[in-house]
Amino acid sequence: MDTDVVISGAGPTGLLLGTELALAGVRVRVLERQERRHDQSRALTLHPRSVEILDLRGIADRFLALGRTVPSWHFAGLSKQLDFSAFDTRHGYTLFLEQVHTERLLEERARELGVEVSYGHEVVSLTQDENGVDVAVAGPGGEFHLRAAYLVGCDGGRSKVRESAGIGFPGTDGTMSAMLGDFAVVDADAIAAAGKSPVLVVPLTDGLTRFVLTDPERMRVPATEPVTFEEFRDTLIRLTGTSFGIAEPKWLSRFGNATRLAENYRAGRVFLAGDAAHVHFPAAGQGLNTGLQDAMNLGWKLAAELNGWAPPALLDTYHSERSPVGRLVTDNTQAQTLLLELTLVPDYRGPVTALREMLDSLLEIPQVNARLAGQVSALTTSYPSPGGDPLVGTRMPDLPLVSPPGSRISELLHTGEFCYVDFTGDGTAQVSTGWKDRIAVATGDRGTWNQGIDEVLVRPDGHIAWVRRETDPPDATIRRTGITAWAGTPERTAVGR
Repeated sequence: MDTDVVISGAGPTGLLLGTELALAGVRVRVLERQERRHDQSRALTLHPRSVEILDLRGIADRFLALGRTVPSWHFAGLSKQLDFSAFDTRHGYTLFLEQVHTERLLEERARELGVEVSYGHEVVSLTQDENGVDVAVAGPGGEFHLRAAYLVGCDGGRSKVRESAGIGFPGTDGTMSAMLGDFAVVDADAIAAAGKSPVLVVPLTDGLTRFVLTDPERMRVPATEPVTFEEFRDTLIRLTGTSFGIAEPKWLSRFGNATRLAENYRAGRVFLAGDAAHVHFPAAGQGLNTGLQDAMNLGWKLAAELNGWAPPALLDTYHSERSPVGRLVTDNTQAQTLLLELTLVPDYRGPVTALREMLDSLLEIPQVNARLAGQVSALTTSYPSPGGDPLVGTRMPDLPLVSPPGSRISELLHTGEFCYVDFTGDGTAQVSTGWKDRIAVATGDRGTWNQGIDEVLVRPDGHIAWVRRETDPPDATIRRTGITAWAGTPERTAVGR
C-alpha cells in the first residue's frame, strides 16, 4: 500500500478526519484539487458540539483564541433565539469563526501529526477490490495512481468519489437562491443607521464585511449563475434604499436550496463525509458542523480496523449512525428554507408572517426550544443501541474526575482512545490490564453525575458505548462483553497495509 487512507478534499471535514487517523498512527494522504487553500469563508460558525469535539482532542483553545462566542443561535431567523444554556456542556455557545481560519488551524494540526496534504491533486476515478482501493489522481505532473486500504470522499456536493463509487445522491433540485458578498469597503455610518434590515450584515476579521441577502425578484436565478457587483449593489439599494457604500468585493457568491442525501455513506472500502454525503441550504449554519461530526465518528473506526482491533461490523455503524443525522439536518434546513422562501412571495407573506409569530411563541416553551436547540447544536445527537440502556449512544458530559486528580473526561480523550470511568473501584484492574493500549482508565465521583451509574465506557468521539448501573451485578464477564462490543478484544488481529 502507498498509504493507509486517501482523503479527497482538504476542507474542514477532510482535515479533521486526517488528524483523527494520524493520531491513531494511520498513514494518511489528503488530496485537494484546488492549488492552494482558498481565502473565502462561506461558513462562519462552529456550534457547541463541534467545539466540544475539538476540546476532546485538546485543540479547542486554538479556535477560541481567534473567534468570538455567541450565547444563542437562531432557527429560520425567528425572533426568539435558541437557548444553549439548558444543556450540560462547558461550551454552550456558537463560536463565530470564519471557515478560512477553521481550515488553517485544522491543517496546522494535521501537519503536526504528519498528515501529507497535497494541493493541486484531484481524484479522477477509483477501482476497488477486497484488499484495497486504486485511486487515479490528476496532479501537477500528470496522472498517477495511489493504492490505499480505504478512500474517503470529503470532496463536496459534486463529489467525484461518490460518483465513481456509484453511490446514489437522491433529493431535490434548487427552487430558490440567495447571494452573499464580502467587501473591503463599506459605509459604517450607513450600516449603523440601517436598523432592522432584510439584509444580514456581519463584520468579519481582516476588515471585511459580509452581506447576505435574498432578493424576491432574483431568488429564482439558478445558484450556478455568477453574481456581479452591479447586481449585488442594485439589489441592496432596492431592498434597503442604500448601497451601504460597498466597494472592492473580495468574494461574491450565489447559493441555493438543492437538498440531497447519499443513499449510503459506504460502498465497500469507500466512504463519504461532509458535503459529499449531504447538501442543503445553509440554514442555521449546520453544514460544516455536520461534516466535522461525520469525521469524528468515522476516524476512530477506520483506525480501529487498520490497527487490528475493530470488532465485527464496526465500520458499518458509520452509515447507520451518521445517515439519520444527515436526514435530520436536511429535513430541518428544508423547513427553515421554506419559511424564508414563502415570506418573500407576496401571496404568502401574510400567512407566513402569522406562522412565524406562532413559532416564535412556541419557542418560548423551554421543551420546544430545547428540542430545536439540541438538534441545531448537535448536543442531543445520539446513536442508540436497540434494546440497550437509554444512555448508550448519548454524548458523555465532561465530568471532573477523582483520578487522575484534577482532570476531566475530555482530557483523557485527547489521545483518541476510549475512556473507562469507574465510580466504584471494582473494574479498574481488569480494564487497565486488558485494554491498556486503547482505553484510558479513570475514577469518577458519583455525585457529579446523578444517573445511577457504576461504570461507563466512553467512545473516542465522546459518546457512551456501555454502562453498568448500580442495580446491575458487578460481573467481570458482563463487563468484558460490554467493552469488547466496541473496543474489541484485548488481542489484536494483524491487518495488512
